[in-house]
Amino acid sequence: MMSIFTKIISGEIPSYKVAETNDFFAFLDINPNAPGHTLCVPKKEVNKLFDLDEKTYNELMQFSRKVALCLREEVSCKRIGMSVIGLEVPHVHVHLIPLRDMEDMRFSNKVSLDKETMQDIADRVQERFNNSYK
Repeated sequence: MMSIFTKIISGEIPSYKVAETNDFFAFLDINPNAPGHTLCVPKKEVNKLFDLDEKTYNELMQFSRKVALCLREEVSCKRIGMSVIGLEVPHVHVHLIPLRDMEDMRFSNKVSLDKETMQDIADRVQERFNNSYK
């Protein structure tokens, strides 16, 4: 069965896309820890990070770095935190979380953002990504 992330990548489920390449996809988390909380995923569905082949693993980290640099420019924060956790979706995903303080890394603290704010963040990050990394 396809993961929810595979359905997002295919467009079956809508998302706030911020970046895409042939092999990777980044979108805003709909239950964010902080404004701009982004998930970076390989398009190839693999359950666990360390089950990725070395090439895909390294490319996922490079893609995530590029997204983080764009996110840092478009969302007010002190830095971008990164985490690879989660058992709820059997599809590798890297969390990029804009940090104002360490509480933003706690997955028990969530923020609520309206659709317009989510779309605005996604559009700005996507535009920066597309202009920076063609």
